[in-house]
Amino acid sequence: MRIWVKEFSDNHLLKDMVVENNENDTRTHKVFDALERACVEFDLSKPMWLEKNIREFKNHSRTKFYSDCFVEAIDFDYLDFQVIEED
Repeated sequence: MRIWVKEFSDNHLLKDMVVENNENDTRTHKVFDALERACVEFDLSKPMWLEKNIREFKNHSRTKFYSDCFVEAIDFDYLDFQVIEED
């Protein structure tokens, strides 16, 4: 599985990374692991999965985490989280 994580501010890409996970694990574990690794790389607290995020991710394999998903203040508009390749 490959997941593309991007930080955006004013419709400009600030940072991005692709997280690969080829472990023999569930899709959910791979998704949570990718989010955690991206947050460590970007020095962010992990965002909360709100109902809106869960629904978007289930339907489109993509969601955006806005400031209301983070406990700490963020210095960007949103974190885009997208599956680009499934196992």
